[in-house]
Amino acid sequence: MQSLSRPASTSTRPTASPNPRPQYQVNTQTKVFDTAQGRLLCIADIRGRLSALNDLAREANASAIIHTGDFGFFEASSLDRINDRTLRHLTMYSPLIPTAQRNHLLAPENPPSTIRSTVTINLLSEFPLLLSGQIKLQVPVYTVWGACEDVIVLEKFRAGQYEIENLHVIDEATTRCLDIGGVKLRLLGLGGALVPHKMFDNGDGNATIAGGQGTMWTTALQIGELVDTAQRVYDPTETRLLVTHASPGREGIIHQLGLVLKADLTISAGLHFRYASSYNEFSVQADFEGLRHKLIVGKEAFDRVWESVKSQVDTVIDDHQRVLLDKALSVIERIPGSPNRPGAPAGQPAAEEPAWKNCWNWNLCDAAYGSLVLDIKDGRVSAELKSQGFNYAYRRTVTPSTVAATPSSETSGLPVQPSGEAATPKNAGATPLATEKPLPPHLTGSKSKPATPPPASGGSGRETPKLNGQQQQQPQTQQQSQAAADKAERERAKRERKKERKQQERADREAAANANKEGGTASGTASPAQPRAEVDLTSPPPHGPKSGKATPEVSTTGGDFKAPEDGVTSPATESTGARTPTSRRPARNPWTIFMRMPNPANESEVREFFGDAKEGIIRISYPANFPGRSQKMCYIEFGDEEAMKAGLAKQGEKLNDSIPELKQATDRESRAAENGHRGTFPGRGRGRGGFAARGFASAGLTRGGAPGRANGDAPQSSDAPKASEGS
Repeated sequence: MQSLSRPASTSTRPTASPNPRPQYQVNTQTKVFDTAQGRLLCIADIRGRLSALNDLAREANASAIIHTGDFGFFEASSLDRINDRTLRHLTMYSPLIPTAQRNHLLAPENPPSTIRSTVTINLLSEFPLLLSGQIKLQVPVYTVWGACEDVIVLEKFRAGQYEIENLHVIDEATTRCLDIGGVKLRLLGLGGALVPHKMFDNGDGNATIAGGQGTMWTTALQIGELVDTAQRVYDPTETRLLVTHASPGREGIIHQLGLVLKADLTISAGLHFRYASSYNEFSVQADFEGLRHKLIVGKEAFDRVWESVKSQVDTVIDDHQRVLLDKALSVIERIPGSPNRPGAPAGQPAAEEPAWKNCWNWNLCDAAYGSLVLDIKDGRVSAELKSQGFNYAYRRTVTPSTVAATPSSETSGLPVQPSGEAATPKNAGATPLATEKPLPPHLTGSKSKPATPPPASGGSGRETPKLNGQQQQQPQTQQQSQAAADKAERERAKRERKKERKQQERADREAAANANKEGGTASGTASPAQPRAEVDLTSPPPHGPKSGKATPEVSTTGGDFKAPEDGVTSPATESTGARTPTSRRPARNPWTIFMRMPNPANESEVREFFGDAKEGIIRISYPANFPGRSQKMCYIEFGDEEAMKAGLAKQGEKLNDSIPELKQATDRESRAAENGHRGTFPGRGRGRGGFAARGFASAGLTRGGAPGRANGDAPQSSDAPKASEGS
């Protein structure tokens, strides 16, 4: 049975849909477990990693497994039937392909032929091992098929050619009853993705199921036969569990099917969230009209397709298929009446749809991210949800000014600041933080990280990190050492502020000396205009505290700002206002990786090293102050934090037969590179030429003969050797 609503059909079968099964036959069995108590593990999208099923069941202490689709029904001959787009999708999400190999296969420069010539069935699914008996299921597994399966393999199960111990495929004509924990749980299943314009196209499927080119979808006759099966096995003493790949929370037709089947519980997948969800319609709809609206939208989508193919369908279906089609149409027409409909008896409460509050739904995340366990005891069905969830650890390194304000920011405990202000919150007009302790150094406006992100200009490719609802991954080793890194960061920032203060004082003295030499005018006569070091009028006055921590008050109302009468204002700089800049260099892109290489590599080689992550690179620069070594270290700037972290994930991979060192760059490392140091403070005993060099210098035994300073600063003379130069 083919649809004319699509430009071309994937079907290679005759137009009339054959009906090889005996009519009115229901494949049903009852499996009796421990009647006192039992646990059912519910998972989704195992994606061919079938050897993990036994491990998951053992960890959950489960008596059986219920699976909601994308099981991995592929065999060796399936590769010839999968189209390029579906094969790329399977390659992208297969848990059987190593990450490095997957990144190589999915590289933009690789054509589809590269994937097809490389990927074998062993990289897509362990189903052939299960079929041959090399993998055995230790507990019963009840599954429907998903959106990415081979319909030919499913047809072999339905025809009896394939049979695997403890594997039960639940379809529109096959149902199972589990007697467990004092509950008779009736399993009803509907496989495939719900695509309304394909509901009358069988593709390469026989009878009622449909699929082709590595994908499968739901048909109208499939829904009709499931209704017929449920009606034939109906028992009011049973609890009905509807297992679908499509979500009834998203698809009105699937919810209507649950109403017709009188489902008490539903389990679905297909949304691929990092959290599983548990809900009933009463908890997610504002009122009953919200539920009716969802069902009406699904009905209208089906009706548009049905009107376009109705005449063709009527000419090709047989009497048995017409019965199933009528049952499918009854599902589409199953719209609960409105409580406020005109003509309702006055004074009588409107009859409420029982499923509105009593039918409970679970939508599962992929098996790699979580699961649901139904613990059934003495007739009570308890639920345990486990989800990997989002990783919010990246927010520990985000400056406060990059966090988007919430609508209720007036009453929020987080102060809101306009762009360009100091990172320190104001005392007036904002609710203080819950703690009275100052912000840690990595959240203040220190030089190591700018207080505001780079502006999102159209040409730079940079954008503010996406904080709301998006998963940000960090390497596992970084998460484990986060506490130690924070402590080291605080110590480093403290030392840096002290050294920066001394450098600032020295720079001020040098600037004053230069001004005295160059300004040869008479006393009281204005000097000619000449370039000067940038001055930030918001910096503390010279007689103020020199700790580098004091931040002046800045008005938050830009409209009330008035320039002084003498016309002197702060110059336009990229400073955040937290501290007077010590140079004219722009602030470093916070999403920069510092890369040190044992063997030299040019820019194109560095880009290729990052693989897929190279798409996020916006600039590569080499320090120019390393004669003979300029190709052995570089800075790679990325457009956003997520792209930078993808680049950091390349740590440990080889470039030019050596493994480079990757780490997030800071201004400290940049300054050290410009001075010839390797990321440590000179004279502090941490680089080459630390305590020993300082002791030899005081004894007059080193080149230059000048003793080191007591405070550990490097001598000002350019002739003195640098601590990191060595011999």
